[in-house]
Amino acid sequence: MREHTGAFSDATGRDLEQGGADQPRYRRYQHDLIAPHCGRSVLEVGAGLGEFAAQFTGLDRLVLTDADPDAVELLAERFADRPEVEARQLALGGELSLGKPVDSIVAINVLEHIEDDAAALKSLAGLVIPGGTIVLWVPGYQQLYGEFDRRVGHFRRYTPATLRDAFERAGLQVELAKPVNLLGGIAWWAAVRRGGSTKPNPRLVSIYDRFVVPVTRAVESVVPVPFGQTVLGVARVPG
Repeated sequence: MREHTGAFSDATGRDLEQGGADQPRYRRYQHDLIAPHCGRSVLEVGAGLGEFAAQFTGLDRLVLTDADPDAVELLAERFADRPEVEARQLALGGELSLGKPVDSIVAINVLEHIEDDAAALKSLAGLVIPGGTIVLWVPGYQQLYGEFDRRVGHFRRYTPATLRDAFERAGLQVELAKPVNLLGGIAWWAAVRRGGSTKPNPRLVSIYDRFVVPVTRAVESVVPVPFGQTVLGVARVPG
């Protein structure tokens, strides 16, 4: 099995020390869509630098994991003053052990890196209480697949139908599978599919966060969108 040192950079195109462009509006947008589906104890798979996880407050337990041991070390340092937070190394494809199961698992931009996605979901389900949830945020639509996806090891991008299929093959009960971030999908198509971008441009990311994300939230609060940069999925563990 390959060593997981450097896994964060391999999977994201970002450097652990440098981090990435600040995206507070986008992270809040993610949180507001994901958090309502989570219980009092949460495991985040592929937590990276903990930028999303830092928004969780008031939980009984928050387990942050990553395949990259250097990322886990940074997570432990970042959340050292929060007793409810645990930082652990965990890599999908290996043996998964957590001790006490959690109410919910969150995985943001993780499942697309796993060739056998249904098997990975089935393994994760073993870490969740019966009736608990698995909440996924995955890249949307194969039409947006570009050089960046290849470079960071994406096997696929999803549609609501293909994500629903992965959930069902894992024996999970699908509660939600829908596209989100329509404007982000258009921007991604322009930058990656047409522009050939192979890594995030910090200046453009900052502009997108400041101006496009608020419009995206306003639009999607009123009407469902037929397409997006991302597919949001929620499934429940039987029991």
